[in-house]
Amino acid sequence: QVQLVESGGGLVQAGGSLRLSCAASGIIFSSYDMGWYRQAPGKQRELVAAITSRGSQNYGDSVKGRFTISRDNAKNTVYLQMNSLKPEDTAVYYCNAKWGTVINYWGQGTQVTVSS
Repeated sequence: QVQLVESGGGLVQAGGSLRLSCAASGIIFSSYDMGWYRQAPGKQRELVAAITSRGSQNYGDSVKGRFTISRDNAKNTVYLQMNSLKPEDTAVYYCNAKWGTVINYWGQGTQVTVSS
């Protein structure tokens, strides 16, 4: 049974920082590409950041230079360090695990709220 469990969300003032974690179980974590997506009310889910099984990183344009994705294969965990947060970063953040184009798992999401 595959589980992706996000943690670390919460309420923060603009300019602050948060670190999200996603602990994976039930998959061979090191073989999966991992990502963080977010969805704000009334908007489509969008890519925030992704890291391949080999460690290559990709970021959405709106978070480049502010957010950093990393992974610890020994702990089966992917992280998202979010700095210089803005009110427009407010959304539910979802963890994603992907293997090729066939297998795709999602976490339940964690709320991030940035106050102005």
